[in-house]
Amino acid sequence: MSLPPSPAFAALNKAASERILILDGAMGTQIQALGLGEDDYTGHGSGHVCRHHTDHPQQGNNDLLVLTQPEAVEEIHYRYAMAGADIVETNTFSATTIAQADYGLGEAVHDLNVEGARVVRRALDRATAQDGRTRFVAGAIGPTNRTASMSPDVNDPGYRAVTFEDLRAAYLQQAKGLIAGGADILLIETIFDTLNAKAAIFACIQAMEDHGQRLPMMISGTITDASGRTLSGQTPTAFWHSVRHANPWTIGLNCALGASAMRPHLVELSGVADTLICAYPNAGLPNAFGQYDEGPHDTAPQVAEFARAGLVNVVGGCCGTTPDHIRAIADAVAPFAPRKVPAYA
Repeated sequence: MSLPPSPAFAALNKAASERILILDGAMGTQIQALGLGEDDYTGHGSGHVCRHHTDHPQQGNNDLLVLTQPEAVEEIHYRYAMAGADIVETNTFSATTIAQADYGLGEAVHDLNVEGARVVRRALDRATAQDGRTRFVAGAIGPTNRTASMSPDVNDPGYRAVTFEDLRAAYLQQAKGLIAGGADILLIETIFDTLNAKAAIFACIQAMEDHGQRLPMMISGTITDASGRTLSGQTPTAFWHSVRHANPWTIGLNCALGASAMRPHLVELSGVADTLICAYPNAGLPNAFGQYDEGPHDTAPQVAEFARAGLVNVVGGCCGTTPDHIRAIADAVAPFAPRKVPAYA
């Protein structure tokens, strides 16, 4: 991609050469703690009623909150920034026409992504005004709720609920919105199907070409079971070689696993990837009630072992993690040097 790099590229590379960078933690965990109801999600009573009409219930549509509860979302981002995060993700994990179809809000997707990035930028500007530290907005691009590689119908294995072109178009709209809102980074995360990821990569490159600058791209897969593979069947090594052509700023793993279970897969990925490595595990595995039992001082030492072993350049937290987890992780990895990127893989 022969585009000039964005200003964030040089700043990120400089920071990453000096220390292990910190990504934020879970957004959903923090939103759940707010105890919001249907009226909160739709914005009735907050003065931020969504201008996009839908007859579908909205409770649980966390992405919508960037429009209907922007102050609450901004405060979550701000707390992560002040806990030590260098990179803070937008609340746009499901802000595609494909995922928003469940809520009847496909028409809101552009606004969700633009405002999602702007809300983070406001939070980071507040934090920087306090301590002078530079921070970066990562536009979060989730996997959608459909898979291009597998059939959802066991009786029709050749059927696909979504096409590559469907995904490309949806991701292009999302990426353009995130860039328009001021995202410094595009983060394709929680990848369970590499074909979905390839559509997202294609779309992000198209969006960058339209923008006229190359943004850092972070790509993060998820290992779904004890076999050490993604849902579409790839090992970490195969996953890397499938997306290496995109020249991502980071490659890594997130979600599905706690830090201890993630470690062997991270060792494998670190051994083959000739770019920076990012890891943001869950706070352990969920219990019978869907809650995460690992506290900050349980998770942080495990992530510190990633750093001690020279496996990582960027670390953070996924499901179940909080600003306290991120603060503890930041403190725990601070003594260790970032992973040295090999000259070849």
